[in-house]
Amino acid sequence: MAQADTAHNAVQAGRRIVVIGGGFGGIEVARELGRAGLAVTLVDRQNHHLFQPLLYQVATSALSAPDVAEPIRRILRPYESVQVLLGDVTGIDLASRTIALDHGASLGFDILVLASGASHGYFGHDEWAQHAPGLKTLADARHVRARTLLAFELAERETDPAEQQRLMTMVVVGGGPTGVELAGSLAELSRYTLARDFRNIRPQSARVMLVEAGPRVLPAFSQAASDFARDRLERLGVEVLTGTAVEDIGEGRITIAGREMPVGVVLWAAGVAASPLARMLGAETDRAGRVLVDETLAVRGLDGVFALGDAARFVDEAGNPLPGLAQVAKQQGRHLGRSLARHLSSGEALRPFHYRGRGNTAIIGRNAAVFEQGRLSLRGRLAWFAWALIHVYLLVGFEHRMLVSMQWLWRYLTYERGARLVTDDTIRPARGVRARD
Repeated sequence: MAQADTAHNAVQAGRRIVVIGGGFGGIEVARELGRAGLAVTLVDRQNHHLFQPLLYQVATSALSAPDVAEPIRRILRPYESVQVLLGDVTGIDLASRTIALDHGASLGFDILVLASGASHGYFGHDEWAQHAPGLKTLADARHVRARTLLAFELAERETDPAEQQRLMTMVVVGGGPTGVELAGSLAELSRYTLARDFRNIRPQSARVMLVEAGPRVLPAFSQAASDFARDRLERLGVEVLTGTAVEDIGEGRITIAGREMPVGVVLWAAGVAASPLARMLGAETDRAGRVLVDETLAVRGLDGVFALGDAARFVDEAGNPLPGLAQVAKQQGRHLGRSLARHLSSGEALRPFHYRGRGNTAIIGRNAAVFEQGRLSLRGRLAWFAWALIHVYLLVGFEHRMLVSMQWLWRYLTYERGARLVTDDTIRPARGVRARD
């Protein structure tokens, strides 16, 4: 195939391979190529690899930033043929086979791997972003944590009961795994961790709402798992609204089903869009901006260009697109790295990728989670342990696995959360509005 010929010719000419993105997929590609001794340059706008599945725990004070992030250079240190560059990619020129970086430099390539992930998607309402932040970066998590904790601090000094209640009203938009986990964690934060820390307010009376436009939460899971999740959320005090779309979000307010409500915090977990770098390729994309790839992860219609993870739309044998999960990107990255290494070294044809699901899991709260893999379905405490094991395993580095495991055990026994610092000085309290029916 054309992609295979281009890749083989690249190594013959001694040209370099460029990987854009230091997430799960990009890291694995660079690792496998580095193990084979092939020259590769990895470019990322951040100097760290982020474990996004646990980012919500940073946002809700359960973990600190270093617990879910690792310097990319440290991860790839053992591979001498791998170079790491800090930079934001501002352009991709396929004609000249170069990418442009924000500091004015350009980087040539013969083989390009796009692993740039995804960003927030607001379904055409980008103006909502300033009022309803999502979770994709450490900066997002610190911002959400500061905004949430500041709401309680402002309520403590407030004398108007109605304004106190507004400040302690938190809405999570989106009923997927992130939204469910975030809502459950917020409920536990207010009802257990913060309950004894204030004198003028009762944090346990905070109103936490989860809004989902679809008919049920966790739509990718079975009906039984969805029902279990909803029941456990409601036991925690979370108000779950399904079949209800958000119509507008503004400063200190949200409009749901025609009713405007005063709120203190709105968090977005409803949609994602592929990195804008995907569109720079000029290749065919789906509605979410993901580029279409073939069975080998090669971008359709482009020689020597590959995409994976959230930047790519890969369809499995049954015709279903793979979900945007860490385990998907990790498997794709490992496969593509090994396949490219074999091809570049011996001319072997690129092999098709086959995803092996390790199961879907979501945590609802203390001792409560759902886990499904094929016919196996777990709910409750056993599923919670399965969730913990999967996430600890996916963490990069033995040190992080040990630290996170110890912190989870401590929190399990004490309900304490130590990372409760407000460090974002840019946050200003939103003004309240009166409810309108």
